Amino acid sequence: MSALVLVVMGFMAGALLGGIAVRRYGAVGRLSGDFARLQAEPVGADEDAVQVDDLPVSLLVLTRGGRLLHAGARAQMEFAEGLGMFVRHPALQRAVAELRPGGVAEVTIEADVPVRRVVQAFVRAGAWHGQPACVVVLLDATARDALDRARSDFVAHASHELRTPLAALTGFIETLQGPAANDATARHKFLAIMARQASRMQRLIDRLLYLSRVQMLEHQRPQGMIAVADLFARFNDEVQGKPEADRAALVLHPAPAGALRGDADQILQVLVNLSENALRYGRPPSVEPRIEIAAQWQDNGGLLLSVRDNGPGIAPEHLPRLTERFYRVSPAPGAGGEQGTGLGLAIVRHIVDRHGGRLDITSVPGQGTCCAVWLPGSTNVP
Repeated sequence: MSALVLVVMGFMAGALLGGIAVRRYGAVGRLSGDFARLQAEPVGADEDAVQVDDLPVSLLVLTRGGRLLHAGARAQMEFAEGLGMFVRHPALQRAVAELRPGGVAEVTIEADVPVRRVVQAFVRAGAWHGQPACVVVLLDATARDALDRARSDFVAHASHELRTPLAALTGFIETLQGPAANDATARHKFLAIMARQASRMQRLIDRLLYLSRVQMLEHQRPQGMIAVADLFARFNDEVQGKPEADRAALVLHPAPAGALRGDADQILQVLVNLSENALRYGRPPSVEPRIEIAAQWQDNGGLLLSVRDNGPGIAPEHLPRLTERFYRVSPAPGAGGEQGTGLGLAIVRHIVDRHGGRLDITSVPGQGTCCAVWLPGSTNVP
């Protein structure tokens, strides 16, 4: 991929910075298509001209001082409001300032605000309209970086998480094949435990795969529309698949009218994950469990989704770390529930970040927990 980009850069840099005149019409430059003729005749005719911005690359032209002279249409579309941040990034500014005329450099730019994004910048120095300049081709490597991080997480954490249920399954299988081969009572008991362990592994793998997909899209703002009433109707359908005791604990308040921009499937996953966490950790030991799911438009803009329980609450020292991958809080004594995968809230955080929203978790021991998700938008989004 890098070699291909450098080949494209060679053509672009030769055209833009190698002495060929570029006419500019607003924000769009135009290059004559007769490359050989224009080498000898810098100012050619308009026939057979192609637009620079039509080329399938994210192209920038910077002064040697790092000031932006031109941003191609593809660069503006692909990087949107983050383009200025990448232009001002110290690594790119240093490469532009230090590159010798005719030289080529490759720079990796990493940004963690508002979400993690990794971009490779290929820089070539030359001249633009008679003044020293650099052409920069940007290649978005965020998806590849997310995949590499997912692999690393799997090796570092998931392999350890899978080892325990695998060891349990192996031990029970050996027992059933040996001493308990003819023991019907033991066989019934062990098979039930094995089914739970296999289900635990399946949940972990499903969550890891979903988290990986979310991270690959995290830097891309969703373009779909979410009708809040439809979102709550779909969530209600999801609830019907839960055990009757869990359905009784969930109270779904009426949805407000209106819609906002977002990925409906992902926001539904947010509600599912938050409600599952509340069912697992938010069951009070001595009173009837009650988990309330509500949505409300805010006066200052945006939609607030909340999932509130009346459970035992969470100790303050855990709150800052709840969205870390594989971080888990053991259920309070008497609260019931089993240990989760430690990925549910991490998935929620990445989805909320993709939507440009906020996740706030407040809890008072003995008084329950409230997870509030604020999403930008308004009821009149076109």
